[in-house]
Amino acid sequence: MSAPDPSPSPPAPRAVRWALLGVMLAMLLSMLDNMVVGTAMPTIVRDLGGLEHISWVVTAYTLATAASTPVWGKFGDLFGRKNVYLLSVAVFVAGSALSGAAQSMLQLILFRAVQGIGAGGIGALAFALIGSLVPPRERGRYQGMIASVMAVGTIGGPLVGGFITGHAGWRWAFYVNLPLGALALVWCWFMLRLPASRGKARIDWAGITLMTAVISALVLATTWAGSTHPWGSWQVLGLFGVAVAGAAAFVAVERRVAEPVLPLRIFTGHRNFPLMSVLMLVSGVTMFGCSLYLPLFQQTVQGASASGSGLLLLPMMAPVVLVSQIGGRVMSATGRYKLFPVLGTASMTAGLLLLSTMDASTSRIATGCYMVLVGVGMGFLTQMVTTIAQNSVEMRDMGAASAAITLFRTIGGSVGVAVFGSLFNRAVHGGLPADGSGAVPAAGLPRGAREAYLHSFVTGTHQIFLAGAVVCAVSLAAALLVKEVPLRGKAEPPSGPGKPGSDPEVGAAPAPTSAS
Repeated sequence: MSAPDPSPSPPAPRAVRWALLGVMLAMLLSMLDNMVVGTAMPTIVRDLGGLEHISWVVTAYTLATAASTPVWGKFGDLFGRKNVYLLSVAVFVAGSALSGAAQSMLQLILFRAVQGIGAGGIGALAFALIGSLVPPRERGRYQGMIASVMAVGTIGGPLVGGFITGHAGWRWAFYVNLPLGALALVWCWFMLRLPASRGKARIDWAGITLMTAVISALVLATTWAGSTHPWGSWQVLGLFGVAVAGAAAFVAVERRVAEPVLPLRIFTGHRNFPLMSVLMLVSGVTMFGCSLYLPLFQQTVQGASASGSGLLLLPMMAPVVLVSQIGGRVMSATGRYKLFPVLGTASMTAGLLLLSTMDASTSRIATGCYMVLVGVGMGFLTQMVTTIAQNSVEMRDMGAASAAITLFRTIGGSVGVAVFGSLFNRAVHGGLPADGSGAVPAAGLPRGAREAYLHSFVTGTHQIFLAGAVVCAVSLAAALLVKEVPLRGKAEPPSGPGKPGSDPEVGAAPAPTSAS
């Protein structure tokens, strides 16, 4: 078999869009799933029981997704991203079928973990496939597709979950993934054309084990802290200790193995990658925090309807799609990108500061305007960060780098929800009547108690968004340190081993052509 053409012709934009439709469909399924299931949980509990284990239905999925993401990314680099991506979609579909057929809460938790394993591969390899198909200079054309999928997943999840659960039963919240997942599999099988790759290196089992332990301990600690166990409890502190010790051992192992599961060179090769990791971490904190607490504020304080909770995020998510599209096209046309992370972090900081000023007298229109600023910031960051990160690593590490960036967003979400939840609960519980509980709706309290409850609720959201603004302000410093490196484009020659642009699988200008 001859070597791949070092400078293959880049695919036409229309051909890439057709190829990416299947990738985007699978990505949409994995994003929708958690929010769909969240809406269906009350019905699931009534059917299966096990109320005391309800949090594990979400935790098992999140934990499996986070722990498997880097492994999928590295396996894609070693054994071919297309085949590994198809395998991850198949695992997700199988987990969906098993979850829909679950007969107990324990079975559902186990099968949700299978789903999460598949979702880890979908999230990690979707961006790696985009990196393989499209050089960074041209990638801005397709950012609107990715941003649209994220917006639909965030807004549509609760709506789809409520509709399916109400009309077909909670099991169809899982079964609906089967035909759509099968369509994504068939589509990607025929439309994705990448050179075959065969791994020759030994798998880094020690690194995989240690990394899984570190991620699991970190996700469990941030999930349980402030809710199941206090932050200072031995359980939470012990998990953080395991994460720190495991991380030290992981670094030691990765330095000496031939093919590390998470190559340390992606963090040391160029300063842009660790900077983008910080920005993605902050992006995860902001997105998960706003998605959870903004609808809660609008429903509790502003009296919005809970039936369309997904639509409450529309002022934030619509700008994500629009701004991502505009920023991507400007980046493709000019090759410039440093301005976008700076504008993104500045806009998010301003939006979160304004959100922190909300009280019971703030109108929904004002809240919507503040949300637009946050959405503009996310639009400048979400996909631009991934593109900059991918442009700062070798093409042979595309899968591992994409997986690492995805992992940082997941961990950012977990940490953000845990910290924000602690701030919020402390404020709200302090404003409840002596015999109250966190589950008491404001409408069910006497007038005086209701006013105290709403005041404490406003105080809690103020602390959440102020903390988010501080984090975003710190990340602005990281954005200012970004070094603008020319984006790899379709006309560039191969840059040789060890330099950005060289890839034994896809060459300097990735294209969906088969190796001869």
